[in-house]
Amino acid sequence: MAEVLRRALHRRVREPAEPLAVTDDSSRWRVSQSELRHVVEEARREAMPYAVGRERVIARVASLVRSRAEARGRTIDTAWTRRTARAVTSAVDAFWPAVRPEEVLFEVLTDCSEAAEGVLTAAEQAAITWARPPRTHRSAAWTAADLILLDELAGLIERPRGYGHVIVDEAQDLSPMQCRAVARRSEHGSLTVLGDLAQGTTPWAALDWAEQMAHLGKPDASVMALTTGFRTPAAVVELANRLLAELAVDVPPSRSFRRDGRLRVLRGHDPAVVTAVLEALGHEGSIGVIAADASAGRLRAALTGAGLAVADGPTPDPSVRISVVPATLCKGLEYDHVVLAEPAEIVAAEERGLGRLYVALTRAVSRLDVVHRRPLPSPLTSPPT
Repeated sequence: MAEVLRRALHRRVREPAEPLAVTDDSSRWRVSQSELRHVVEEARREAMPYAVGRERVIARVASLVRSRAEARGRTIDTAWTRRTARAVTSAVDAFWPAVRPEEVLFEVLTDCSEAAEGVLTAAEQAAITWARPPRTHRSAAWTAADLILLDELAGLIERPRGYGHVIVDEAQDLSPMQCRAVARRSEHGSLTVLGDLAQGTTPWAALDWAEQMAHLGKPDASVMALTTGFRTPAAVVELANRLLAELAVDVPPSRSFRRDGRLRVLRGHDPAVVTAVLEALGHEGSIGVIAADASAGRLRAALTGAGLAVADGPTPDPSVRISVVPATLCKGLEYDHVVLAEPAEIVAAEERGLGRLYVALTRAVSRLDVVHRRPLPSPLTSPPT
């Protein structure tokens, strides 16, 4: 996509089709077509951002006009410079026009055949093409994925602001295009990346840190595995570690300083979940019921039907101890007591379901109850390694 966007942007630059003539009272200052072509080719070779190259062309053409005027004895003042700049800019618009990222992306998503030739297959081109294009780029409803493409184009047009140091959390879930957005802002600075490949849940989640760091512009970065934690009890960590071999990622098993906590695996359906929550209320702290997205509403109804107060959202509420959390929303959350319902359903719900289950298993700070009626995913029934 980066190459498609680069092509779509730079094919707007064309060879000058005619010479430039700037009228000044009774005089006309000319820049030949071959001179204009030379200026454009020179700016292209310098490989500057699009807008910087355009400004360079305008400045160099204006300098040629100025040198001709000075050679004829013309006095150059501020008013003359402004008039000339306007005339030159208007002429340059014909072969190196100003452009906005939205205009370029609108064209790509409407018809990318020219920019994508030899880069994307016909199926890939069809996948990114709007079925019903908006009338103009101003009426487009840009998606979150589109915004990353717009950022790529903005970086091709003008250099983005850089930072001395950038810190990225949950970096395993960044797409290559999102990594490029970060890389543009840390090109001349340092970068600290935090993430757990085992917790990758997006379809494009990283499987290897070397490749991800290359996308982030730091291919030679050192990688340090942090394998010892204190937030999650050892019994829970050891259960989650059983999934690592199935996740096809290079993640060493972790260990916990904490030998406290509790892990239970319980057979049953919704009533067993309610019973586990009632038992959890006998302990202090927050309670998170984590389930496949399709089952979260049903479990919420079962809990409220049993007379229990359930928080409106997934974030623990001091006044309402119980939260029902769809598995896709549990990343980054933690609860003193987690009741994990039907792990097999969480795994089956999406392509990276095992990664989602790994995340869900590690949300418990003190106690974890795994409640299931369907057979457990095979890694959870295997003895720990």
